[in-house]
Amino acid sequence: MKIAVVGLGYVGLPLSLQFARAGINVLGLDVDQEKVDALNAGKSYIKHIEPKDIAEVVNAGTFKASVEFSRVVETEAVIICVPTPLNKNREPDISYIVETGKSISPYLPKGSLVVLESTTYPGTTDEDLREVLESGSGMKAGVDFHLAFSPEREDPGNPDSKVALIPKVVGGFTPACLKKAVDLYGKAIKTIVPVSSCRAAEASKLLENTFRAVNIALVNELKVVYDAMGIDVWEVINSAKTKPFGFMPFYPGPGLGGHCIPIDPFYLTWKAREYGQHTRFIELAGEINTSMPQHVVNRVADALNARRKSLNGAKILVLGLAYKADVDDERESPSYFLMDILTKRGATVSYYDPFIPVIRPTREHGHWTGTRSISWSPEVLRSFDVVLISTSHRAVDYQQLAECASCIVDTRNAMASIQTKPGQVWKA
Repeated sequence: MKIAVVGLGYVGLPLSLQFARAGINVLGLDVDQEKVDALNAGKSYIKHIEPKDIAEVVNAGTFKASVEFSRVVETEAVIICVPTPLNKNREPDISYIVETGKSISPYLPKGSLVVLESTTYPGTTDEDLREVLESGSGMKAGVDFHLAFSPEREDPGNPDSKVALIPKVVGGFTPACLKKAVDLYGKAIKTIVPVSSCRAAEASKLLENTFRAVNIALVNELKVVYDAMGIDVWEVINSAKTKPFGFMPFYPGPGLGGHCIPIDPFYLTWKAREYGQHTRFIELAGEINTSMPQHVVNRVADALNARRKSLNGAKILVLGLAYKADVDDERESPSYFLMDILTKRGATVSYYDPFIPVIRPTREHGHWTGTRSISWSPEVLRSFDVVLISTSHRAVDYQQLAECASCIVDTRNAMASIQTKPGQVWKA
């Protein structure tokens, strides 16, 4: 059997490797020639994916990358794993899905299966993608080819997260489409969870990430409230999570990051308006989470004021550019927003991230492109007025940070177990 996976990023590449390890011949398709060349040479461009894992399937002949979308004609199934960002008006941008559909539709073999994995609003698969595929191929979904949706479930940076062991939700356009998709994923993934439709599967993914966004907003709001009361929210969470039922811990931070939690709830909000429904709870959570960078900057200003210094003119180091610990993915990272606000208020801002030595081009923060991480040393750390911990990478030497930095603003509770001086660490 031979399948194609379109989009070889944080979702498509791990999925491709898992199918290839299971003995399925995988054609990885991407528009980036550099990525394709790297993969075919057995090299990795994602931190948590080891080069040896790529080289293993390349050498075994079960994985090959290409930029030639016409080669879809060689395959029995196509899995689409492309970005679904928001546009400048915070509305869904499914242009990557549509363009992918246009690229593969002329080459779809009769009887083949197309599965969308990109997170999106209910109706994208059986309306938007189906229309593009049918128009370009001259075939009918559910009759001449099969169509399904199966949401990605990736947890980068978590060594216990294995593609093969994460249950896979699958919804088909027809019962026959569902069976085809279940059979495909069953070859590489242990547990398959069939649902009644593509829309139910799309809605399932939105629920998963909206649940996280709302609960993170709750603890972010409580962080501010408890701080005003002189209570440490981290202590509260750690004690509450000892309850063996009815509670699940979520943790505050400087804002939301990554390609899922800051974006996916707004896909649902946008689609709900089409049905005359207003998602007030989701929108409120979004307001709270997007306000957190400003709250953190205010804490930085407070910390400087306590030392009779001004934010305007201060030298500030943002520690961690990635959106979460131990990954090299900075998409939608709150660190960018922190750096922007600090700069606008007159501070001189640098960053340190062991996994992101230089800032790559991004859609919304292109003005930081090419900026390089500082070199970590005691002398460099002592040169900053404040070190702002935005991401708590385990590779960072926090003990040395405590020995060298005069003032630390900690948004991740990273300094909790480190010996520090009185008044040195401010929680935010």
